[in-house]
Amino acid sequence: MPLEALNDFVVKFANVNGSGSASTNGMFAKAILRMGVPVAARNIFPSNIQGLPTWFEVRITEAGHLGRRGGVDLMVAMNPQTWDRDVAEIEAGGYLFYDSTKPLPPSKFREDITVLGVPLTAMCNAAYQLPRERQLFKNIIYVGALAALLDIEIGVIETLLSEQFAGKERLIKANVAALHMGRDYVAEHLSPLRLRVRRADKVGDRIYVEGNAAAALGAVYGGATVCAWYPITPSTSLAEAFTGYCEDLRIEPRTDKARYAIVQAEDEIASIGIVIGAGWNGARAFTATSGPGISLMTEFIGLSYFAEIPAVIFDVQRGGPSTGMPTRTQQADLLAAAYSGHGDSKHPLLLPADPGECFEMGSLAFDLADRLQTTIFVMLDLDIGMNEWLTKPFEWDDSRKLDRGKVMTYDDLEA
Repeated sequence: MPLEALNDFVVKFANVNGSGSASTNGMFAKAILRMGVPVAARNIFPSNIQGLPTWFEVRITEAGHLGRRGGVDLMVAMNPQTWDRDVAEIEAGGYLFYDSTKPLPPSKFREDITVLGVPLTAMCNAAYQLPRERQLFKNIIYVGALAALLDIEIGVIETLLSEQFAGKERLIKANVAALHMGRDYVAEHLSPLRLRVRRADKVGDRIYVEGNAAAALGAVYGGATVCAWYPITPSTSLAEAFTGYCEDLRIEPRTDKARYAIVQAEDEIASIGIVIGAGWNGARAFTATSGPGISLMTEFIGLSYFAEIPAVIFDVQRGGPSTGMPTRTQQADLLAAAYSGHGDSKHPLLLPADPGECFEMGSLAFDLADRLQTTIFVMLDLDIGMNEWLTKPFEWDDSRKLDRGKVMTYDDLEA
């Protein structure tokens, strides 16, 4: 590691699923963004509610790289179950940050890294009575400690806390107090690191958004009024985001009535059936699913093709085969989607590379479905769909008209 790594290093958090760490770690990444320094963050989580290991990796990179680099410069090790694996990932000359309340034998450390111990559990036990408070505030305390170690502006994090708990003054004060508790401990006991964050102007006008949320807003922009879906990771948040956007944007001002229909069906087969029925009746309709859902929807997808009924499917892909791995990313459904159905059926696939294209293609899909009179697939994956990415701002034109033109011919495509 160089003598000083300025705005160019990797921090990885090793936590336990269900500990409330994901939102706190995300706040850490957003604080650096607010300082004008690009980040690429990845949430690596298991398919359960709580108890299993989870990781959150943040690549701080003024150059704006989006991919993971490999190797870790600072490991925030909060999970004893994965300790050995986490420590092994640290680059020589890097740092290990851990809860030093319970002493560990020397064999648990490495001689070529710097160990940073903060007694987080002891601090929480002294300050809080409720077990859940102790867990949640521990996360905020370590963010405060990291802010001091890395020169992250504490005021930026305070602003993020105020925004997250807007209208809940008691929670804002409690979280800010926990934040300062971590910062003050480091100021008294530790020194700043060679890893440093310095305010820059490298983010520009880019926005930080999940692909699923971007696709959902694209569906609103594309004129979708019907969503029928069945919960399945990693596509559920797309339907949930569409619901939120419709509650804001699809309410008739004069009557206060909803101008949309959202149905959580009893299964994937019912959801695509509702979409095909809505398309048959002239509505712009879609479902959001993943590989197992595509398998179950095959018969209705074939019906859409042969009966020439427009529909849109957002396929947020996960690992396969069979029902696959719900919380791992993979482009596992390309062939299944392209040739879904029985007989000679072929379907257009749109493949967004980032949330900006998720928005654009999420809108375009509905125009194409009407033009081609068939099912259009928008092929996201877990990595794009469920992680926040820096991307270009969405272009919204209030004068845009939906393209319900004639069915396209070969000559139209050539033109």
